[in-house]
Amino acid sequence: MELIDTHTHLYQPVFKDDISEVIARCRDNGISKLYLPAVDSESHSLMLDLEAQFPGECIAMMGLHPCSLNADYKKELAEVESYLAKRKFCAIGEIGLDFYWDKTFTTQQYEAFELQIKWAKELNIPIVIHTRNATSEAIEVIAKHKDDKLRGIFHCFSGDAAQAQQVIDLGFYLGIGGVVTFKNGGMDKVVEQVSLNHIVLETDAPYLAPVPYRGKRNESSYLNIIAQKIADLHQVHIEKVAEATTQNAIAIFGSYKYGN
Repeated sequence: MELIDTHTHLYQPVFKDDISEVIARCRDNGISKLYLPAVDSESHSLMLDLEAQFPGECIAMMGLHPCSLNADYKKELAEVESYLAKRKFCAIGEIGLDFYWDKTFTTQQYEAFELQIKWAKELNIPIVIHTRNATSEAIEVIAKHKDDKLRGIFHCFSGDAAQAQQVIDLGFYLGIGGVVTFKNGGMDKVVEQVSLNHIVLETDAPYLAPVPYRGKRNESSYLNIIAQKIADLHQVHIEKVAEATTQNAIAIFGSYKYGN
């Protein structure tokens, strides 16, 4: 059984003392690829070092996270653009809109989001979208720019069933993680209505660990817990979830290989 974690921050300092063991546990649980979303200039080198340490397993994206967007956002975007010019990346992400913590830079968030969408279309690579308190707004942006080249994942999807259908209609996948295991999270009710053809798995490690690890450090080896929960919701064997979500991840990221 093969699983793919489409969104994990294993390069964060919380993993620095046992990253080899974390990766080994992933291998033991059949997790073949770990896609690393970028955040900002403070962590790019950590992400790229991890990719180089585990080539073919850890695969980096490039982009500017909306929560890292501040008065220096143009400098941050210039660095992203510089990296994209130097080498190939599997995707631009994580990018998007976040109106949960602060709306000071709302206009700039939209500007950065749309610019990075433009880059992704020019490079013909997918995007990975972060939204918090902004799902409808992000859907509107994608609908505005939608064409045959624009594709990707709504990471850590937190919308309702109607929004899930809007995302699917736009040709995007729903990234489903540990929240689906939360007793009162509500995501289980959405996921049971969504075909496996539209879902990819993720952990968002070290955040949002699934039950029974909720509140503790998350790691990618817990992906099988998420897969099992989805299997239970759809009343199928976990291998069917693994097969469908792995094929979906391959459909999004293609045959990208480190160093190519």
